[in-house]
Amino acid sequence: MKETEVDTQAGWPAGEALNDLETEPLASAAERSPEAILKSIFREDRFFLVLSVFIGIFSGLAVVCFRFVIDWCRISLLGSGGVVSPLRLVLAPTLAGLAVAALVMHVFPTVRGSGVNQTKAALYIYNGYIPLRTALGKFITAALAIGSGQSLGPEDPSLQIGAGLASALGRRVALSRDRMRLIAPVGAAAGLAAAFNAPISAVLFVIEEVIGRWTAGILGSVVLSAVSSVVVMRWFLGSEPLFRIPTVHLEHPSELIAYVVLGIVGGLLSVAFASGIGVFRRITAEWSRWTRYLQPALAGLLIGLIAWFGAPQVMGAGYEYIDQAMHGQFTWQFLGILAGLKLLATTLSFVSGTPGGMFAPTLFIGAMLGASVGGAEHAFLPHLITSPGTYALVGMGVLFAGFLRAPMTSVFMVLEVSGNYSIIVPVIVANTIAYVISRSLQPTPIFDVLTRQDGLELPSMEELREEDVLRVEDAMRPAAHPVLDGEETVSRVFHRVNGHTPEVMLVRLKPGGWVTVTRKEIEKMAKEGKGAMSLRTLLSGRQIPFLHPDHPLEMALRYGDRWKLVPVVNRADFSKLEGVISQCDVLEKYRDLGEESN
Repeated sequence: MKETEVDTQAGWPAGEALNDLETEPLASAAERSPEAILKSIFREDRFFLVLSVFIGIFSGLAVVCFRFVIDWCRISLLGSGGVVSPLRLVLAPTLAGLAVAALVMHVFPTVRGSGVNQTKAALYIYNGYIPLRTALGKFITAALAIGSGQSLGPEDPSLQIGAGLASALGRRVALSRDRMRLIAPVGAAAGLAAAFNAPISAVLFVIEEVIGRWTAGILGSVVLSAVSSVVVMRWFLGSEPLFRIPTVHLEHPSELIAYVVLGIVGGLLSVAFASGIGVFRRITAEWSRWTRYLQPALAGLLIGLIAWFGAPQVMGAGYEYIDQAMHGQFTWQFLGILAGLKLLATTLSFVSGTPGGMFAPTLFIGAMLGASVGGAEHAFLPHLITSPGTYALVGMGVLFAGFLRAPMTSVFMVLEVSGNYSIIVPVIVANTIAYVISRSLQPTPIFDVLTRQDGLELPSMEELREEDVLRVEDAMRPAAHPVLDGEETVSRVFHRVNGHTPEVMLVRLKPGGWVTVTRKEIEKMAKEGKGAMSLRTLLSGRQIPFLHPDHPLEMALRYGDRWKLVPVVNRADFSKLEGVISQCDVLEKYRDLGEESN
């Protein structure tokens, strides 16, 4: 019994270990599976860390295959030459759109969308369950769509593929429910890290936008899976980054003015991008069901026409064109046009229900926008501008922060991709401005918009971050006198208590301990002839916990059902009483908060 209490206080699910022992029959070593033997050697938390490494390995292999299949589709459908025939530009995404629609409607109905919300739903709704069929379907349909030229990226599908593989592996080794819930985000980090070749950004994104919280165990598992997947990916594809980063630096503080402008423009464009997807996706969802067979093909046709009329750069992920923009191979006017056309093409592809991600298009639009704004400012204020590569890099982070609303990830993504910390000030300035503008004009983040359109209610990590945290000091009240001293004798206290004295009183013990005593207990001790004894002698064995004013209010609920009164003390002096709190005080505060919100 004592061991069970310790486990609960340590934050483990109450009674989990005990229930396992009580409900699972014992088996001989010969009858036990390899997974059961491993779990008997390792405690589940340690076993989960080891399992995270294997999740990273399998996810890395899957992403490598995914990349190869995308390239194969692109070469097969669009050709391997430098110049693609206009007919292929139009027919390839159109016909592939018909094939994708048929697969989604009849074979893989759960693969629509990017995959981020589906992974989040697995964590919060389905106890970590993602069918392996979904991962396979996402692999096939997204590779065909991206390879044929749909304006989508491989990162989000890679995230869901990794999550699906992790979920299947977790079911195979029979993890507990709590671990199964976390297995999908661990796989998501592995898939995203391998697709991005950026483990830090993947870890931050999953914690910032999928899980929303972290402990040492969660962080360790996510990091191990991300690192192992990147190692596997680099083993097969090399360690080169996605882009050839030119020399970037901030020469003069006055250049920050230019980055402020980029942040403002990027924030406004992010709002337009998110609003467009939200509005048109809602409209297409209201169309008749039979139109879903044609929507991806129609999107592919329009994108093919955009490519035919002079902008083939908008097709696919477009990484090679981001690289060219960083090295000044386009005019700033054409870069601005490409940013607008890519936004249009991505909106068409995504609202049509074509499986694929928004990470790569977001980076593309941001890079083109940044290089365009930098080039335009260079034309009018040449003394403020260094290289277009710097503005393309910062622009990628700006759109990531404004559109995907992951501010921390956006900063570290730019730093990780560039490997240059000298531009951290421009990145932080521009990204923060874009994020604030986007949040002010578009209160609901794009992933939450998509979730609610699908009829789901998942935790909004941004809304959770913005919520006011209730603390103990918000509900505590002054201590009702008297506060008794532990050195006082029972007889002296007995003569002080009367009908006006509170039923429960606090007793201060030195140095800094606290207990509670009732009026009836004092009277009983006096009648038993213990009047000459001190309260400390009689009560020191039943000390109660205490709180601090800045503790979260829910901590008070942990003690409210066991102690009628809990002292709130100063952090620098545990004997200094700041106030008291009870379960009634906590519930009253929550009740008042509910009435205010109504």
